[in-house]
Amino acid sequence: MSDGFIPKEIFEETLLQFFEPIRPYLDDPAVSDIMINGPHQIYVEKKGQLHLTNARFETREALVAALRNAAQFVGKHIDEMRPILEGRLPDGSRIEAVLPPAAPDGPCVSIRRFFKETLTVDRLIGFGAMTPEVATALQALVVSKLNVLVAGGTGSGKTSMLNALSSFIPEGERVVVIEDSRELQLQRNHVCMLEARPPDPRGRGEVTIRDLFRATLRLRPDRIVVGEIRGGEALDLIQAMTSGHGGCLSTLHATYPRDTATRLETMAMMSDIEMPLAALRIQLASAVNIILQVARLQDGTRKVTHVTEVLGYDPQTSQYQMQDIFVRDYQGIDDQGRILSELVPSGILPRCLPQLHEHGVDLPASVYDAAKRAQGRHGYG
Repeated sequence: MSDGFIPKEIFEETLLQFFEPIRPYLDDPAVSDIMINGPHQIYVEKKGQLHLTNARFETREALVAALRNAAQFVGKHIDEMRPILEGRLPDGSRIEAVLPPAAPDGPCVSIRRFFKETLTVDRLIGFGAMTPEVATALQALVVSKLNVLVAGGTGSGKTSMLNALSSFIPEGERVVVIEDSRELQLQRNHVCMLEARPPDPRGRGEVTIRDLFRATLRLRPDRIVVGEIRGGEALDLIQAMTSGHGGCLSTLHATYPRDTATRLETMAMMSDIEMPLAALRIQLASAVNIILQVARLQDGTRKVTHVTEVLGYDPQTSQYQMQDIFVRDYQGIDDQGRILSELVPSGILPRCLPQLHEHGVDLPASVYDAAKRAQGRHGYG
């Protein structure tokens, strides 16, 4: 069944008919994830909270048929010998499925929704993910061409945050975006989108993130944005960051700023380039300037928890040196079970201030006020 014989719209509609039991959730903008554990147990995530639904596929065979069609839609094949499917549905949502016998009670399926509307900085402020002061600070950091990593756990809102940060890139700059599969919707005009491709069933035609990265360096980018760092391309990114490609943006799975540096280090070591660990660490610490940590809190809300400056690496203590510019202050839980917290300046002035001033931008006054108060407490001045 190739697109040559069947118009794309008809193929898409036929495919969605197979997913009829979950169609309402595929159409509901409030649903961010759909999780299918076998034909009769389907959960959805709304506003960061999981809910068991009444939806069910009639039989295991009906669910497998839907997945076979989804595989066909993306030009792949799944069966007992190849039981894992990674792909996209017609609306751009990402589907991951594992079939029996690899998932004995399955198939197990997760569908991560793709939202056409992009979360803007203003909307993230409206949700309480960050404050207007933090947005002003992040804009200054991005404009000044500092290298920023957005780090967080699964479902913490890393991609939304990267999209929002991209809106701070000055209009005159050429941005090259490298992704595993297309998720970013950059709020920019001059964007060159590159997408990796897995090999076909015969192992041909693979294009890796690293292949694209090497091509990117010759595409004259002012900025390189990597959707997510997952492996050896970490070292390519670190080397690009240290060789004068400022203003790189990327995301990474990690739950705390210090973990982010060690996770990046681990992935850089997956590269086939041999480099002494001490040299790698020093290079990494000079490459990454800012870690923007995001998290999904216990109450389901997604928040920025830290804006952290990476200062360097100390070989004596084998520690990355970091300092928080903003940090989330937790104040307990209200009667509705919501976590009360505030993102506040830490009282430390970052070392990157001269670079901000060179670019004609500055941090908000609240950062300087907090630093003055901290100096007063410590008896300076």
